[in-house]
Amino acid sequence: MTDPGVEITNPSLESEGELAFEGALRPRSLAEFVGQQKVRGQLQLLLTAATMQNRTPDHILLAGPPGLGKTTLAMIIAYEGDRPLRMASGPAIQHAGDLAAVLSSLVPGEVLFIDEIHRMARSAEEMLYLAMEDFRIDIMVGKGAGATSVPLDLAPFTLVGATTRSGMLPNPLRDRFGFTANLEFYAENELELVLKRAAVLIGLPIGQRALAEIAGRCRGTPRIANRLLRRVRDYALVHGGEADIAAVHAALELYDVDEIGLDRLDREVMRIVLTRFGGGPVGLNTLAVSVGEESETIEAVVEPFLVRIGFLTRTPRGRVATPAAWRHFGLSSTGGMTTQGGLPLDDL
Repeated sequence: MTDPGVEITNPSLESEGELAFEGALRPRSLAEFVGQQKVRGQLQLLLTAATMQNRTPDHILLAGPPGLGKTTLAMIIAYEGDRPLRMASGPAIQHAGDLAAVLSSLVPGEVLFIDEIHRMARSAEEMLYLAMEDFRIDIMVGKGAGATSVPLDLAPFTLVGATTRSGMLPNPLRDRFGFTANLEFYAENELELVLKRAAVLIGLPIGQRALAEIAGRCRGTPRIANRLLRRVRDYALVHGGEADIAAVHAALELYDVDEIGLDRLDREVMRIVLTRFGGGPVGLNTLAVSVGEESETIEAVVEPFLVRIGFLTRTPRGRVATPAAWRHFGLSSTGGMTTQGGLPLDDL
């Protein structure tokens, strides 16, 4: 069973209800999109120039952590140019034939969005090279020695790829994108604007203090911000009160999200590093076994946030807790023994 306190702060997880909720909140234009000011300006220039020249926009790669708006921006790229949008998933494209079927059915000017493009099959990636450059693919007809390559022209299209791990893309594919947008985590004031807009759209009266409190706990990620807002709304509804600062504190305490956005798994990882391994270094696999989680979960979900807030560093020998982490958890390390308030933690 998934821990609700971990699920609520995992930007990679989306339930069907959340997808519907986010769909209702998605901005339809760059003007409505909050945050990512530099990227918005770059995209606006690229799209406007393409419209003025009556051509399809260059292929675009959207890179960044989950939950920052890559899918929303892909939709906006289509909306802004009044172009049809086709959506696909990288993990679902396991053969070149899967991609050929999609590419051959595109209409002129269509935007093809491939989420998690770094997870496509290698044969499909190689097919994209020619498709992106010349709007053409080669189809193999026949088998064995008698097989021949037949060229197939494609309608001009714009490929928008989204990736959380751009380093996994082969250079020939990455170099064929005309523009790469690197999305960054949001500042708290930007997240307050995201939350305020969402609250208006769902008809939730909420004060500025409550918005600021939520913004400080959502890891710089709009998807998590909207998720926490839903939980606060639900708490206020069930308990017959207002979505005020007290409701925020109560709701997020219920889901184990603390004042800086740490959840139960974050705190458990830091507790293990600080108390069992004296602050480190500790290897990823050892840490995962100690916590009882998959190493992929630690590496992809927990570590990035702990590193970003300065609680954990990665070294060639393993993960090491920083002085900021010791201070935050009220711990100290003296003579190799981890203590809290002067007592060994094993005695607490």
